[in-house]
Amino acid sequence: MSVALALLAALNGLVLVYFLAINAVYLITTVKALQVVWQYRQRLKAFNLLDPSRAHAAPPITVLAPAYNEETTCVESVRSLLTLDYPKFEIIVINDGSSDQTMERLIGAFELVPRARLPTAELSTAQVRQIHQSRSHPNLWVIDKENGGKADALNAGVNQCNTPLLCAVDADTLLERDALTRIVRPFLEDDGTVAVGGKIRVVNNCTVRSGIVTEARLPKNFLAAVQTVEYLRAFLVGRVGWAAFNASLVISGAFGLFNRGAVVDAGGYASKRTTGETVGEDMELVVRMKRLFTDQGRPCRIEFVPDSVAWTEVPESYRVLGRQRDRWQRGLIESLTRHHHMLFRRRYGATGLVAFPVFFFLEGLGPIIELAGYIGFSIVVIAGRASGAYVIAFFVLAFAIGVVLSVAAVLIEEVAFSRYGKTRDVFRMFALAALENFGFRQLNTFWRARGLFRFVTGASAWGKMERKGFQVEGAAEAESLPS
Repeated sequence: MSVALALLAALNGLVLVYFLAINAVYLITTVKALQVVWQYRQRLKAFNLLDPSRAHAAPPITVLAPAYNEETTCVESVRSLLTLDYPKFEIIVINDGSSDQTMERLIGAFELVPRARLPTAELSTAQVRQIHQSRSHPNLWVIDKENGGKADALNAGVNQCNTPLLCAVDADTLLERDALTRIVRPFLEDDGTVAVGGKIRVVNNCTVRSGIVTEARLPKNFLAAVQTVEYLRAFLVGRVGWAAFNASLVISGAFGLFNRGAVVDAGGYASKRTTGETVGEDMELVVRMKRLFTDQGRPCRIEFVPDSVAWTEVPESYRVLGRQRDRWQRGLIESLTRHHHMLFRRRYGATGLVAFPVFFFLEGLGPIIELAGYIGFSIVVIAGRASGAYVIAFFVLAFAIGVVLSVAAVLIEEVAFSRYGKTRDVFRMFALAALENFGFRQLNTFWRARGLFRFVTGASAWGKMERKGFQVEGAAEAESLPS
């Protein structure tokens, strides 16, 4: 019995060290993010790419939108892309062998006709059936291909991209009109930039008209609402903070801008026909570019722009959300283990010495430690073996600091960008920032631990994402509007 108690005490001590370490990292990135966002807002006042004197400097961009069974959202998403306020851009939608009416809806909505188009790269992909161009919008192209997965679809788009920059988005994503003009800025300021991430917001319950979010509202569904706060923390604190140290490892697959040549040189997105399939193709590409270009002595700066926004639909059921978080965790571990030799390597700078260890040990393996910690804490409390000092330390490290970090993310959002106009939505976000640490975080830890277990056991299923579609304002009228 004494041996069991000793092991339990050792476990609880390890858990406290884990919480102390990960909260220290979050606090540092939060402070850095606050500083960066403040400086960014000051610099932004003097910058406008759409000013006639600067528009000629805007490099052409191709937006790639892979689509698989997206019949409920594909038309609104493409309408959103067509409204982008950017001097020179093309849109390539890649229909990845959809079994629903995705292709038919796109053909009907945008007057698609078959067209020839010369490829600019030769990344291996599933067979392309046909390429279409819109008669009403000549800058809109649709590739119809056999199913090969998201990474394979993106590679098919890369092969047809003839601009220096490509923007990868999800087919269910709505970009704000100025999203490209904002996200392109790091490429204009530093020619060593190879990729830039934008911020993802939750579109559930927002009003959409002709592909544009006309009213931002906090979702009524609890799961979607708590994810709104979670996304704010992940992007405004996590992504901004890591980018400030040039140690970013992740750019969301829902919205990212890349140097096309760098993507091709790195071998494209990881698919079974290129560098090996993974469920986290977005992170894997970023990590691979960091490794390859550093080894080659090439500059490789990964940036993040906090006010370049894409809106996406998030899961509203526990089952679907659990599958998503399971998959995200598997993608994280796959990417890190695939490039494990970067761990603690000085040549990779802050990425190898700081970010990689944090993501590997604290984010990757952390769910197992955290889950064991909750169980161990419950056991010693129920058994009456917990000291007052231990209970206080656990509560502060496991819950209280998390509340502070979440509230800080909402505060940064409201002070810097203030996208939600209704006061009750703002108050709800602050309340959710506190509540998510009591229940939702623990459930998310379970899903992530399950994802880690499934990675170890070799699971590779993607998991189906069920979508309700956007809340379209004047839906009947919108369908009758010219494309």
